[in-house]
Amino acid sequence: MVINMEWGNFWSSHLPVTKYDHALNQDSINADLIVVEKKLKDIFGISGTSLETRRLVVKLCNIVATRGARLSAAGILGILKKIGKDTVKEGEKQRTVIAIDGGLFEHYTEFRSCLKSTLSELLGDEVAHTVVIEHANDGSRIGAALPAASHSQYSHVEESL
Repeated sequence: MVINMEWGNFWSSHLPVTKYDHALNQDSINADLIVVEKKLKDIFGISGTSLETRRLVVKLCNIVATRGARLSAAGILGILKKIGKDTVKEGEKQRTVIAIDGGLFEHYTEFRSCLKSTLSELLGDEVAHTVVIEHANDGSRIGAALPAASHSQYSHVEESL
């Protein structure tokens, strides 16, 4: 089974939104578009600052990354629950691979570590050991190609039914 999630444009009234999220959204070129992506990352140009200021920015970035990672883990848990992979069935060997594309996951160890530990916390150790999270280069294109290939592979089965 392949599930391609493009979370950049996902929006739900159930997501917690702060006044800072609203301000970031309104100041963006594409207000109301790619809302989750804005919550998970943004690039700010900062130069000529003191060491103390830079340390404060690192601390703030880690707080924002932690929030984004926990929101991402909650979304992954929702998908795992929907497809019945949030429990381990007795006598069944189970392995679920989650491939994630994006600079935050690839380059920001705080985000990656928090996402993995939060998902483990939500799933529990027994199930968490059956879930593997990997980085996927060029995930958007691959994510679009895999379902097409999967459908193509099994289309003859549908025709014979």
